[in-house]
Amino acid sequence: MRLMRFAALAAISALAACGVRGSETNPDGTLTFSVAITEPDITTVPILAALDVVRQAGHKVEVVELAEPELAIGGLAEGRYAISAEATSPALSAIEQDAPIRIIADAIGNQWAIYGKSRVACDDLNGRPFGIFSQGAVATAMTEEWVRTHCTGGRKPEYLTIGGSDVRAQALVAGQIDATALELADVVALERSGGSAFAQVVDFGKSLPDLRPQTVYANAGFLAEHRDVAQLFVSALVREHAKINADPRHLVRLVAEYLPDEESEDVAAVAVRSVEAGLFDAAGLTEHNIQATIDFFARAGVIEPGMTAKDATDLSFIRAAA
Repeated sequence: MRLMRFAALAAISALAACGVRGSETNPDGTLTFSVAITEPDITTVPILAALDVVRQAGHKVEVVELAEPELAIGGLAEGRYAISAEATSPALSAIEQDAPIRIIADAIGNQWAIYGKSRVACDDLNGRPFGIFSQGAVATAMTEEWVRTHCTGGRKPEYLTIGGSDVRAQALVAGQIDATALELADVVALERSGGSAFAQVVDFGKSLPDLRPQTVYANAGFLAEHRDVAQLFVSALVREHAKINADPRHLVRLVAEYLPDEESEDVAAVAVRSVEAGLFDAAGLTEHNIQATIDFFARAGVIEPGMTAKDATDLSFIRAAA
């Protein structure tokens, strides 16, 4: 089954000619621009910290919080937003339709894994309830590829659309589903609540190490017109990730500053596990792993085959930052 395509793509080609309407050069030479963020979480705080570095240089940055990554993509294509960071797949879909968007850095590595009530094989889940966020979600695409390659004789689970990773973790604890794909933060919460009652079935970070599900992307016109500001942001993001890897407590401090309502106990554990897994590496984006990401989404039916890493990225910023 082909995954649901980004609904607004029919209009993207017409938007490709738009300029950068969301940025303005101030009389003192500084810049005013907007950045779109989708539901800020622990993966977002290094980006927010990097934007503060840009502000400290005198630029005025408005952060707009949106409910869906597709809204950010539409705004990027129109030039209303300069930068965003969320799911890679809608960005690739828009780029395929000639949207002026380029991926410029990694936001977080592949943190997804399937967890179940026990360490089961794929065939054991045949006909069993498996929680998903949506048919178009990247975790669903990873799950479906795993099912295609590991289940025999057409066996597959019964997919139930439930909600976000945290909601599915709760459904697993409640016995409503036998398995689901979870993000690291919800794995930590699950382990704390359920102990040894749950087991990892497959770690997509290990089975699909080159897949980059969540990246940082920008309007191509903004990158061309304001390379110095874009470089300032990317360099700051690379430094924030380096600080996290040097000391996971830096991530805990960022969460306390930008997301003060997060539970500190879980945040500390997530920070350590994230560093151990090498998830924060903004400069780790390469033509190789972006091409692997493109090829994955082509196999999943999100985009057509044929796109190259050079079509989708501008890696000059992370090269300069490194």
